[in-house]
Amino acid sequence: MNYELMVIFTPVLSEDDYKAAQKKFVDIIKDNGGQVTHENPWGLRSLAYPIRKKTTGMYLVLEYTAPTDLNEKLKIQLNRDENVLRHMVTALDKYAVAYNNRKNFGANAESKTTEA
Repeated sequence: MNYELMVIFTPVLSEDDYKAAQKKFVDIIKDNGGQVTHENPWGLRSLAYPIRKKTTGMYLVLEYTAPTDLNEKLKIQLNRDENVLRHMVTALDKYAVAYNNRKNFGANAESKTTEA
């Protein structure tokens, strides 16, 4: 299955801590049989509403393919991490995967579509 994970980290992270947090969740996906297809760190962005008295957050968007049982393991780690303000995992259908490939890799990306 194809998934997209969006994580909002606390804005008080240093650049090194932010990169370490990104690597942590990429490693969790890889260690449990998944494969990250695209990684998009958005950096510091304003939040629509305050979360834990914070008005900004460090965003990370990961697209990955993985077995369905990986998501529960991933959610446990996300909930345990005190640097994570919010997270959301979305299952992507084949149309969303094709759209993301065009967006990430250009118009000729149709051939790169990976279906589970």
